[in-house]
Amino acid sequence: MQDSNDLRIGVIGFGLRSSVAVHAHQPGHGSVVTVVADPSERGKALARERIGEGVALVDDVDQLLAGHDVDAVMVLTPDFAHAEVALKTLQAGLPTFCEKPMAISVEDTDAMLALAEEERARLYVGHNMRHMPVIRQMKDIVDSGRIGRVRAIWCRHFVGTGGDFYFKDWHADRAKSTSLLLQKGAHDIDVIHWLAGGYTRRVAGIGDLAVYGDITDRRDNSDRRMRDWYDADIWPPTAQKELNPVVDVEDISMLNMTLDNGVLASYEQCHFTPDYWRNYTVIGDAGRIENMGDGGGHQIHIFESRRSGPGKPDAVEVISRGDGGHGGADPELVAEFLRFARAGGSTQVSVVAAREAVATGVYGAESIRNGGMPYDVPELAPELREYFDNGQPAQAAVGA
Repeated sequence: MQDSNDLRIGVIGFGLRSSVAVHAHQPGHGSVVTVVADPSERGKALARERIGEGVALVDDVDQLLAGHDVDAVMVLTPDFAHAEVALKTLQAGLPTFCEKPMAISVEDTDAMLALAEEERARLYVGHNMRHMPVIRQMKDIVDSGRIGRVRAIWCRHFVGTGGDFYFKDWHADRAKSTSLLLQKGAHDIDVIHWLAGGYTRRVAGIGDLAVYGDITDRRDNSDRRMRDWYDADIWPPTAQKELNPVVDVEDISMLNMTLDNGVLASYEQCHFTPDYWRNYTVIGDAGRIENMGDGGGHQIHIFESRRSGPGKPDAVEVISRGDGGHGGADPELVAEFLRFARAGGSTQVSVVAAREAVATGVYGAESIRNGGMPYDVPELAPELREYFDNGQPAQAAVGA
């Protein structure tokens, strides 16, 4: 039963990331989803199923804002709609959770930040990997100084579900996604920046549409969702069928990045590998760490002597297990947003970093599509960076 002190949450978009909204629905325990905006009957039916028959249902953000009083909103639309929707909720002064990537252009990320600062509307971006045990534990090791000063970070991202999850719907169309360096890479670029303690200022890349562009079997899958067409028995990747009518994003990408603090980084993403996991290597001037698997029970290997070697780390740290999506990261992400929506203040997730992840991905894609030409990544206006790094001050608490 809803309590009068519950934070009233409006949700825009109730599809693949609707599980995040479910974590925010805690009637009588601090927050309740009161209204969901989704244009599809499938989305509305899913909201009734997961939230309850009492949830109000509307078609879009305009109807939500015009007809319902809410204390905060969660923007869970497809990537290409993030900025359009969030600009409306920020203009209304509402604390806004925006799923990652923050937007699909640098212009839109910066417009969102500028409006949030102007309206003193709290903005939060759903970079849940900062709450994943594997990343938290690697960050703790780095911050302890155990491997010395970080000098380089390498990340390999093996996307074993790439053909199923990202080449059968709008993700495959660069007009709607820009590049999978945003949808998938924004996570990893943000983690690289967080572990390195800096942001990319120069990027160069190579990449290709090496496999899926040659598949001619196409279908408009707008009547389905990812889990409807996923089939782990399809192998090799060239056997995929029913790809999106438009396929023009790269299925393999490699970036080299120079950060503002001198750290050198690389990111490799492949969508036609058999396995699905991320491997980070962080190299300091007194050792290195590397995760062998990224889930609970997997390991982080620590190398800090010249006696170590292949399969012989000096120490092993077991990755913690968490409850909930993404190793327990999703419920912690939502809990942080709800606390932030009420009281403001600093958060583990950074909207400045979210913008920098998008900017690196956008200019990385430009480099790939222009023969590997290096690009300088433009910096955020200093006054905006200061405002958001200081916890977005000067707004009264909401829902109290």
